[in-house]
Amino acid sequence: MTAFFKLLKEGNKPSLLAAAVNAFLGIIKGIAFFFTGNVAMFAEMMHSLGDAANQLFVFIGSALSKKAPTKQFPTGFGRIVNLVCLFAVIIVAILSYETIKEGWHHFIHPSGESKGVLIALGVLMVGIILEGTVLAKASVEVLHEAGQPKAGLASILKAFAYLNRAKPATKLVFMEDLVATGGNILAFLAIIIAYLTGWGRIEGLVSMIIGCMMFYVVGKVFLDNARGVIGETDQEMLNHIAHIVMDNPNIKDIVRLEVIKEGEYLHVEVVAEADAHLSLAFLDDVRDHLTEIIASQKSVSKVTILFDEDDGQTTWTHIGEKPEQ
Repeated sequence: MTAFFKLLKEGNKPSLLAAAVNAFLGIIKGIAFFFTGNVAMFAEMMHSLGDAANQLFVFIGSALSKKAPTKQFPTGFGRIVNLVCLFAVIIVAILSYETIKEGWHHFIHPSGESKGVLIALGVLMVGIILEGTVLAKASVEVLHEAGQPKAGLASILKAFAYLNRAKPATKLVFMEDLVATGGNILAFLAIIIAYLTGWGRIEGLVSMIIGCMMFYVVGKVFLDNARGVIGETDQEMLNHIAHIVMDNPNIKDIVRLEVIKEGEYLHVEVVAEADAHLSLAFLDDVRDHLTEIIASQKSVSKVTILFDEDDGQTTWTHIGEKPEQ
């Protein structure tokens, strides 16, 4: 049990913060829905509770993925975070369906004027502020994981360009809180419009829109993590590491190079060709040098390098332009 709690300390902090914030918002939105009967508030309650459960699972999964490799599982537990994300989106998918169904029912059969408009607007304003804060923190974390500096208020917009380089848990938090913040704003506007115009159907319409936004996150997260579970190549790092290997004057060719995502980390395996006249002791020094350089690259946790004698033919032809350092 002590080891488990030690692992939890290594979990993705933005996920834990987002889970706590969404749990709090889910509770107060549920209370507001009970007193107002507002269907847009119902949609936001379901959204917040779904995100809270989702992000809590992701936090636990990200922590368990840090567990050290064992004899039975020599490649480690990095892909656990992908498996947990796949499980978590099932919860969001169910809540998305319920949100759309309830929104459709209200759109077809409006229940009349909602009560407690000020209560609903106040709760949603709290949601906008808290979700926006978590989104801003997730944006900063995305930039940090991509090796980019913070950009103040522009961090959210800048984070979109580097989202694919973020860890799975951080990416999920960013996307969910982006949709959550947008959902709060839409629900806020829907309640104002319904109050001023008397068109109550807009609350049902917005509820369906929020449900569809949730389904988009489900689809995106599912596809990203399904690739992670199978074992996806990091093409950008593959190109970068190929340049590192080929820049060594003792390497004549690359027979095979694999850079596989293992959750938040990368495992690298290289089979390279070298001059047959080089001694084993010299090649061992070359391997140590390359291993040290490759292991120092961002997110690389395991490096395996094997040598074969040069056959005089060029096998590796996949190197593109050298990436910026």
